[in-house]
Amino acid sequence: MRNRRTFITCIAVGLLTLPLATKAQQAGRIYRLGVLAPGTRSTSTTGLIQRLAADMRELGYTEGQNLLLESRFGEDKPDSFPGLARELVQLKPDAIVVIGTLGLEASKNATTTVPLIFLSNVDPVAAGIVTSLSRPGGNVTGVLIAPEGTLAEKKLDLLKQLVPRATRIAVLLPDDPGVGMKLQIKEAQKAAVSLGIELVIVEVRGGDYKKAFGAIAARQCAALLVGAHSRFLRDRNMIIELAATHRLPAIYEWPQQVKDGGLMSYGANDTDTYRQVAVYVDRIFKGALPGELPIQQPSKLELVINLKTAKALGLTIPQPLLLRADEVIE
Repeated sequence: MRNRRTFITCIAVGLLTLPLATKAQQAGRIYRLGVLAPGTRSTSTTGLIQRLAADMRELGYTEGQNLLLESRFGEDKPDSFPGLARELVQLKPDAIVVIGTLGLEASKNATTTVPLIFLSNVDPVAAGIVTSLSRPGGNVTGVLIAPEGTLAEKKLDLLKQLVPRATRIAVLLPDDPGVGMKLQIKEAQKAAVSLGIELVIVEVRGGDYKKAFGAIAARQCAALLVGAHSRFLRDRNMIIELAATHRLPAIYEWPQQVKDGGLMSYGANDTDTYRQVAVYVDRIFKGALPGELPIQQPSKLELVINLKTAKALGLTIPQPLLLRADEVIE
């Protein structure tokens, strides 16, 4: 595995060079941080909590000493978020980190005073959650994992470059009623028209991935766009295995999906985005108003390609794609 280019955000640099004196200012007070996430406590979603805790340690907050983490998980039940958001608000946390749009909508309805820091791939202005990215207002700020839109259009274009003769491409989505899924479908449909391909939208209902892939195979799709959803990150091994079984070239959102055997991913560096969330939590703990903190957008998106998977599929990656890749797994 080799890195083609290294990307370090200004925020990350600031985090790593944070003076010890600043960290020492946290001594003597215990901060309570709520986390509202999809998935379950027993799945890989808990890795999110571990990464957030690690980034907070870099900023001088140690869980069990001056930091208390209160986590709630959606258990893949969209209607559970309002109740979970209210539970966290009742704990009177200093801030709440929210993963995903459904959790953010529920949290925003549950409180207008507790600072909310979100991590999402959905434009919060388009979703009607904030008034602007530069000055969100109210009690909300956060970090986007896409500079604009949901990246569905760009990922479909990359798939077409990879399989230029494809006339029918599938989009795999969860049975999630959130605005994020609707925006992904809208962007993919727009791209399909300009690329001259037929789009086949398949939902995974009740976690039945085999049935979903069976539907994709029945439509004889030449490639697959795996929707950007935390559920698909959690269930990545099953999706990767089924894509291999059906010999489907697939593009994903997160590099981890490619490192575990997926073919290709395009999106923000997830290490940087999580670190940015921690930086905003720290700033709010120190008195910053969330509504005055601009919503962060990635300045760099990364293309990751797994050549081992390409070889197993009998694919030759076009040279232009290889040259623009930020990371190639061999």
